[in-house]
Parts: sequence; C-alpha cells; structure tokens
Amino acid sequence: MAQELNPWDARYGQEGFYYGTEPNDFLVEQAGLIAPGGRVLCLAEGEGRNAVYLASKGFRVLAVDGSAVGLEKARDLARSRGVGIETRVSDLSEFVFEKEAFDAVVSIWCHLPPPLRAVVHSRSVEALRKGGVMLLEAYRPKQLEYKTGGPPVAELMMTWEGLEKDFHALDSRVLEEKDRIIHEGKGHEGMSAVVRYAGVKK
Repeated sequence: MAQELNPWDARYGQEGFYYGTEPNDFLVEQAGLIAPGGRVLCLAEGEGRNAVYLASKGFRVLAVDGSAVGLEKARDLARSRGVGIETRVSDLSEFVFEKEAFDAVVSIWCHLPPPLRAVVHSRSVEALRKGGVMLLEAYRPKQLEYKTGGPPVAELMMTWEGLEKDFHALDSRVLEEKDRIIHEGKGHEGMSAVVRYAGVKK
C-alpha cells in the first residue's frame, strides 16, 4: 500500500512558493525587539520566507516544520539570498524544545488543535531566555467569513483571550485583533481577520 502523501508536502511541492518569498509584515515590524545576533526558533516555517528574512538580519535561525519538501525549499531560498539557516523536520507534537535556548520564538500562521497549541505555547515560553521575545500572528474565527487563507475550522484559530491566557507569564507588548489586507503568495491573499502577539520573557 502506498504511503499517504503529507498534505503539506503536496502543497509545497507545487511550482513556486505557496506563501511567497517575502516575510510576514508583523514579523518585520517587531523584529527589532529581538536581541541582535540572537538565536531564533521559527515554528511551522514551511518554505522559509520568515527564517530567511531573519537570517538576512544577522539572527541565527532554526526553522522547524513537518514538511521535508517545504524545508528543502527553505534551504534553497536561503542559498539564493546568501544566508544560512538550520532546519529540522519534525511534527510539533514530537519536537523537543530546548529550555532557555532562544532569544525569540516566531509563530506565524501556526494553527494547531487546541490541546497541542497549549503545549506548544507553554514550551515556547520555556524555550525563551530571559528577555526573549515571543512573536505570533494567527487567524481568528472571523476569518471563516473572508476565506482568504488559513484553516477551514474555527477551533484551529486563535483569539485575544486565548493568547492572553497562554502567554500570561510574559510581558505583553502587542496583543490585538484586527482586520487587515494580506498579500502572501496565493495562500494568503486579501482582507483577513487576525490576532497578533508580541511579548517579552521577564
């Protein structure tokens, strides 16, 4: 019996970059919070656009994703931009978060089932050094009205209240829900309902 193809491998196996090659806007806005030259963990990094951007700014980046196909494209993108990134193929339910090892954890469109999300957020906080930064942007349930990207069910999306609870141990710098226009390849295109978070470990 043929092995079932990872749906993300199938998506990233298409020609071009499904979510484009430019970094997420919110990440660009908030990257200045991260200690210069710091070590950054990028969750669900896919084809690498955010990791490559951070590497171009002098950060040491570990990009984690469950798709080997996506991370191969991430490495290709890094080479084309003249930077290096470390990659690791792993499901986030199995990934081992090093404690107090990172100056930032970046979670851009990392939508997980609620029980796993709680674990990943908790371990992300533990992985931060003192002064480390958590940066996150995700879709919230209203996104189902726009249908311009993101998961097809509300339970995989996030809310202001949920992020406030998950990151209560951090010093919140940004915690907002907003509707904004996103242009990120063919995967995210148009008006979108998002929630954004930036916090610093005390």
